[in-house]
Amino acid sequence: MPAPGQAEDKGMRNKRITSASARRLRIGLATAVSALAVCVLPAAALGATQTDTTQFAVTAGGLTFSSAPNVPDDLTSVALNGQAQTTNTQMTNYAIADATGSGSGWNLTVAGDGPSGSAVFKQYCPTGGGCGADPQGYVSGGLTLPANSLTLSSTGAGFTAQNGTTGTAPTHQCGSGCFVDAASPVKVASAATSAGMGTWQANTYGASSLSLATPSTLKALSNGEKYRVNLLWTLNSGP
Repeated sequence: MPAPGQAEDKGMRNKRITSASARRLRIGLATAVSALAVCVLPAAALGATQTDTTQFAVTAGGLTFSSAPNVPDDLTSVALNGQAQTTNTQMTNYAIADATGSGSGWNLTVAGDGPSGSAVFKQYCPTGGGCGADPQGYVSGGLTLPANSLTLSSTGAGFTAQNGTTGTAPTHQCGSGCFVDAASPVKVASAATSAGMGTWQANTYGASSLSLATPSTLKALSNGEKYRVNLLWTLNSGP
């Protein structure tokens, strides 16, 4: 600072200006750092975090009938007229549950079941007290029809998903007719690989979906006896 009345040295004046500018710069930087400290908080100030996982296991179930196939216990009766005849009955609904989780597909077959009784339609007494001289059951040496007398047609039939089931439906295999009382298993429905998983109901069979062919030589039975056949429905893995 020059003495009163003396002119200030130019160098001193510049130094004082530089010093004031430096102070202002320091103050500005301090203010900016303080503001940044307010905006950018430490991670701890945002709350704690923790990664997490969860998982589940799957236990396979089976391939089963949710409701088993059941040809009506009584087919349409035959009234003899001296001719070969075909009488029709409607096939009942059934349902298949594939809970295997394999996606391997499945197939359903049917055949005459000799070990359970008779693989073909045969003379049968349904009465506990017997039918005349014949005891209850298949009549020894009784009258029969040939194999392949009963045909199943799946024309117009479909499969409906049940219990929240999704995915590809199975398909019927008897559009051209399948013999139900055949000597060997006949495939009536199947699910391709990755199809038919879950529960599916076979339904909408036509009124004439079951056709019984009888010859003109069919003999009438007495004492309440009927022609009866045992059938075996089998679910198999794979289409």
